[in-house]
Amino acid sequence: MDLSTIVGIVAGFIIIILGIGFDKVGNFIDPGSVFLTIGGMICGVVASFPFSELKKMGSHMKILTQGKRYNYQALIEQLVEMAQLARQNGLLSLEEKANEIDDLFFKQGLMLVVDATEEDEIRSRLENELDAISDRHDSSVAIYEKAASYAPAFGMIGTLVGLVNMLKSMDLDSGGASSLGADMSVALVTTFYGCILANLIFSPMAKKLRIRNDEEMRYRQIMVEGIMSIQAGDNPKFLKEKLASYLDQKTQMRILNSDGEGGGDEGGGKKKKKSKE
Repeated sequence: MDLSTIVGIVAGFIIIILGIGFDKVGNFIDPGSVFLTIGGMICGVVASFPFSELKKMGSHMKILTQGKRYNYQALIEQLVEMAQLARQNGLLSLEEKANEIDDLFFKQGLMLVVDATEEDEIRSRLENELDAISDRHDSSVAIYEKAASYAPAFGMIGTLVGLVNMLKSMDLDSGGASSLGADMSVALVTTFYGCILANLIFSPMAKKLRIRNDEEMRYRQIMVEGIMSIQAGDNPKFLKEKLASYLDQKTQMRILNSDGEGGGDEGGGKKKKKSKE
């Protein structure tokens, strides 16, 4: 599991509490401010997105805490193996391999090769699918980016409400000025809440989802280039070097120096026995 997001958020709250001081935390607790800031932010998000998108938020939490989802080395070794098979026995020999793959994107790409589809058509269809996947991910990330923008806005609204109420109730003749400091602090607490929600919770969550999207796009781009190279009949050794170039130098060296075991099946697209998924 990757708990960096949770660890960062929890650590952030601890640092804030330590900075405030345990004996003064009560000064920053105001139910009305919490209701206005969080409630307004939630209502703004709900008003901005259809329920079909909002109901996916539970699955986003799983994505945020997942560990290594994609084994690039296993995928490259699998593509190299298929390239060798295609050069020895022809492209039709890949049909059986394609039927063993659970990943629909990968399977469809290979079947297009088996069906002797034109190169431009294969690339166009696969890249269109990549664009569609990326657009779906963008829609999910937008929820958290909107929440990060709405939280400070409603915090400011809460501050304005507090200031208006403070000024309306201030009566110098009856001693109302004596409560000026307390009323001002309550008004500013809503902005405090909004800044924390935006910068410690929702912006980091949006960033992590962006990183997860980049990981998947890189993984699937390697698939696309591997499939196209298999159709073109590229040398398996050249194919391995080409696909490894998408990764960092350390991973490249490990892949190029590997003996073809592939580093396991994780993320490689092959069926697994007794899969928990």
